[in-house]
Amino acid sequence: MVNAYDLIIIGAGPAGLTAAIYGGRAKLRTLVINKGRIGGLVSTTREIVNYPGYINISGPDLMKDFQKHAESFGVEFVKGEVVSVDFSQEEKIVRTKKGQEYTAKAVIIASGSEPRLLNIPGERRLRGNGVAYCATCDAEFFEGEDVVVVGSGDQAIEEGMFITKFARKVTVIVLHDEGILDCNKVSAEKAFKNEKMEFIWNSTIEEILGKDNVEGVKIKNLKTGLSSELKCQGVFLFVGMVPSTNYLKDSGLEMDSRGYIPVNELMETNIEGVYAVGDNRVKYLRQVVSAAGDGATGAVAAERYIEELNSFRANVLQSEKKVLLLFFNALINESLMFSTLLEELNSEIGQAYKIVKVDMASKKTLAAKYGIQRAPAVVVLNQGEEIKRLECTLDKEKLKAQLT
Repeated sequence: MVNAYDLIIIGAGPAGLTAAIYGGRAKLRTLVINKGRIGGLVSTTREIVNYPGYINISGPDLMKDFQKHAESFGVEFVKGEVVSVDFSQEEKIVRTKKGQEYTAKAVIIASGSEPRLLNIPGERRLRGNGVAYCATCDAEFFEGEDVVVVGSGDQAIEEGMFITKFARKVTVIVLHDEGILDCNKVSAEKAFKNEKMEFIWNSTIEEILGKDNVEGVKIKNLKTGLSSELKCQGVFLFVGMVPSTNYLKDSGLEMDSRGYIPVNELMETNIEGVYAVGDNRVKYLRQVVSAAGDGATGAVAAERYIEELNSFRANVLQSEKKVLLLFFNALINESLMFSTLLEELNSEIGQAYKIVKVDMASKKTLAAKYGIQRAPAVVVLNQGEEIKRLECTLDKEKLKAQLT
């Protein structure tokens, strides 16, 4: 099938692109689906100085290097917005807004995050007409004008300083007491020394004012409760991020209350064959370097999962011998004893069966497929078709009679 892949990666930020590099290098037929610019939010970053090997590089240039690297291994890219997925079967299905449908043995979710909205009056109405969320994208449109920045984290302060290269004045609205910012100390020191930056402390904005374009903001002092208006022509909001995972809400994938995806050390989600990497997963550090590490780990784990899947098809579903599909639990002594007895009896009858062991702790999807709820359990297959199930007894004669 034209749209059938080994690995589909949703998102082309640093995590998704790194996963693509590893997937392509592993000779997996790999597809990257991305709805926006290659590189995600990193493509809007003017300067990166903390990615190993690059003393100073722009976000777009770094992401172009990532993409070229992936393409050199034969990775395919398609532009599209994923609107739904079906992870209920072994072959995962990914659907886009344009009605395209793709299948894969494994899926890596790397759709990242997007700016959080304040949802205050005027914000949505004036978005694109003075309200912005990306300084690199929009700062040049405010040449010689007055701009308000909301937020005090690394992004807000660093982007605010970039805006001062174009704007006449940048006023930063900060929730905290005077002198307290949430950004790193180096950026804070630079911001305080920047003659074009001013700060309004203990405050937030209640409304963005203007008819067709931004004309000002309504500011509320959190200590006095008093409101005032400040004239400006632009408002940049940097108040946090939200994961881009809405399209997954009916997929059965586990997410926390904020929409972030919890994973284990292999980037595995609660669904076998589905992985989450980068800013859309639960994690401590959201940086290009940590996203790249996620992508590498997720892709290697996906590669091994696909290898196991292919091996199961070849050794079980296409086996010329009848197969004893043995579901076991290594933590249960009875399960281990039964496994040993089954191998012993199969040897006595001339290896009449191929025994394939399945650890229920790691192969939950396969166990669910055959309706296995406890171990030990044995499904007898003939060329992939189930012909019977064994009574898992430790009585040697009874078990041997079932086999012969």
